[in-house]
Amino acid sequence: MRTKLIAGNWKMNGSLADNEQLCKAILAGMNTSQTAGVAVCAPAVYLSQLQNLLSGTAIALGSQDISSHEKGAFTGELSAAMLKEFGVRYAIVGHSERRQYHGETDTAVALKAKAALAAGITPIVCVGESLAERESDKTEEVVKRQLAAVIHENGHCISEIVVAYEPVWAIGTGKTATPEMAQAVHAVLRAQLHAASSVAAERVQILYGGSMNAANAASLLSMADIDGGLIGGAALKAADFLSIIAAAN
Repeated sequence: MRTKLIAGNWKMNGSLADNEQLCKAILAGMNTSQTAGVAVCAPAVYLSQLQNLLSGTAIALGSQDISSHEKGAFTGELSAAMLKEFGVRYAIVGHSERRQYHGETDTAVALKAKAALAAGITPIVCVGESLAERESDKTEEVVKRQLAAVIHENGHCISEIVVAYEPVWAIGTGKTATPEMAQAVHAVLRAQLHAASSVAAERVQILYGGSMNAANAASLLSMADIDGGLIGGAALKAADFLSIIAAAN
């Protein structure tokens, strides 16, 4: 049986003082007997600070991006080897904001996932449709195309990824898919993984990433194929993040 995973995506938020206060509050409020995995994906400039704050704790460290290149003339990018030196265990790839604002293609996302896997970092592969695509009844087509690129590039290693379904129309808007709507898409993704590998279908955690919060977490996490959450705004509030973690246990 798959364990749940709750991963916070801090996006471009934080400060040295706020980060320390938030991490300490989360650690103080976590149940030592919990079964769900917990991770925080912080801005790159804070990875060193968080490595020190979280070392030896139940919270894993994640990055918000990763380069598909090993090294070289790629100003501003961070390689998997660099991230490993800071204890990074997860890396978000293909977030809708990266796809929208930085023009990341399905192929680019697949190559980033490949670089992460090669270094022993678990990529959190984001897929999701826009409001226009949902209203045009293209949700399944879009998410399957996005995941197919990652499956094609990574072959048997696909069982080592995490997938996050993040309907773009529900990110940071306060809107969220109903548990049934989210489950329907998660089931499509699970079937696609099964077609690629029965092992992957059983092992891969599929997170929901569309405005999961303290109020709706329990109902979303009760769905058969929702294995956790990729949490945005609620991850910046210790009480809310702790409530979501508790709902996953």
